[in-house]
Formats: sequence, C-alpha cells, structure tokens
Amino acid sequence: MIMFVDLLLTLIDLTCSILSAILQTFLSPRLKCIDGELCLITGAGGALGRLFALEFAKEGAHLVLWDCNAAANEQTAKLVRELGAQVRTYTVDLSKRQSIYEMANRVRAEVGYVSILVNNAGVVAGRRFLDCPDELLERTLLVNCHALFWMTKAFLPHMKEQNHGHIVTVASALGLFSTACVEDYCASKFGAVGFHESLTHELIAENLNGIKTTLVCPYIVDTGMFAGCEIREELRSLIPPLEPLYTVQQSMKAILSEQQMICIPRLMYIPFLARAMLPWEANVATYRFMGGDKCMLPFIKNTEMKTSSGHIKSC
Repeated sequence: MIMFVDLLLTLIDLTCSILSAILQTFLSPRLKCIDGELCLITGAGGALGRLFALEFAKEGAHLVLWDCNAAANEQTAKLVRELGAQVRTYTVDLSKRQSIYEMANRVRAEVGYVSILVNNAGVVAGRRFLDCPDELLERTLLVNCHALFWMTKAFLPHMKEQNHGHIVTVASALGLFSTACVEDYCASKFGAVGFHESLTHELIAENLNGIKTTLVCPYIVDTGMFAGCEIREELRSLIPPLEPLYTVQQSMKAILSEQQMICIPRLMYIPFLARAMLPWEANVATYRFMGGDKCMLPFIKNTEMKTSSGHIKSC
C-alpha cells in the first residue's frame, strides 16, 4: 500500500514537473537578484569568461576572476571596473590541485566567501589521439574535469553551512554526445556532466534546497577554440557556431531563473535524446549524413599548422 501511494505521488510530481517545464518555455521566468553576491569565475580571461564577468557585474555581483593568463584576466577586470563593480583577480593554474586550494584560501582571507561559483575554464588538445602527447591529454582532463572536484571541495562547505549558493558548470554539447578525434575533450566534458548531475542529486538528497546548480551545454561557440570545425556545408546555416554573447546571455537567463540545465541552442536536445533512444548504427548514419564524423578534422589540421609555426592560441 505504501509503495502504491509513493508511486502515485511520484506520478503527480512527474506531471507537475513536465507541465512546469512547458510553461517556462513559453513564459518569462522570474529572475533572482544576485546584487552583492560574491561570484567566482574561472577562465575569466577568455571570451566566454569575460562576457560572464560583464553580465554578472551588470547584475550587481562582486567578482573574483581566475585565469592562468594574468594579462587577459586583468583586461577583463578593467572592463568590469568600468561598470562600477568590485573585482579581484588571481592567476591560477587549474591543472594543479594544490594551486586551487591555496588560491581558494587566499580568496576567503582577502575577499570573503564565494556564493556563486562559475566553472567556465576549458581547454582542448586539438590533436589526433595517437599523435597527442600524454601531457596534453592529461591537461584537458585536469582542467575540464578534475578541477571541478577541487573547486567544489574548496567552496561548497560554506555554501552548505549557509544553505545558500549556486554552482554553474559550463560543460558542452560534447558532454552529452560525442564526435570523432576529440577524445580528450569529450571524455572531460562527459565527466563534467556526470560530476555535476551527481552533485546536484546529492544536494537534493541532503535537502539543501538553497544551493542551486545549473549545467550549461552549448554547441560549438565561435571563440576560436575550435577554429575550422565544420559540419556538412548544406547544414551550416541551420546549425552555425554560436555567438559568444548569445551563449552567455542564454546561460545567464538559465542561472538567474535557477534552471537546472540548458542546451544551447535547443536543437541540441535532439541528438542528446537520439543517442539514448536510437541504435548505435542509426546514430553513426546520422553523424555521417551531417558530416559530424569528420567535422573536427579541419580544426585538428589548423592546430597542427599553428604548432608547426610555433603559434598556439591559449584557450
């Protein structure tokens, strides 16, 4: 009898959740106020990180910016200060666990407790798997995946004490479905998605309803990180690379409305569902039709040319 009642209540919850999601698709959700919140953004010197910093500054948040590129990070801080926001910068190597913990201690001592954590930093090796040096493969996993563990361990305890906070994981559509020749990136983003979802379940199980999480899974963003990547020519206008500002603005709407997950564009939900529902061979046939099976080859060629000429863009 108890199981029957639990099943009935679960079905009611499922129905309400689906109806709520449908309504939020068509109605403008209420956006929360983050004025005065302390927000830490990793990869703040890059294109997306800089735009996130500016958007959070517009909302009145105080900012802590982390990046391995001190000059680029300071440039972001300069733009943020022009908006009148408070900001501190730190040069951090996210591939080193001890560096993360030491800098987290500095932030707590010098600025205060972080209530919004935006794990945005990301890298990719840009090499064929067997041609890629081991250290580059490790670096992708350390920055894109392992750093999420250390960042969260550093800043989550105080959020739990206060039952207040927000953790944002900027993953990728390639954390929901994969493509060829970027094994390091796909593995790291699948790991990021798995970590984020498990963490969210843990917070819910502990009834820490004041700590929110948002998973951001964008398609390829036109930041230069995947320069040269292209799908079938006839489909490029249908699924073009995302504009960085659009990506961040959509992400901010999801964060401020406390949406648990967002795929950008919404079209990305289709391959995500197809991967789970269709036979493997059907997914392979679809990839071939769209040119997804070889879309990374021009990107890898570009990376190899930059490497041979001694010019590699930092991501």
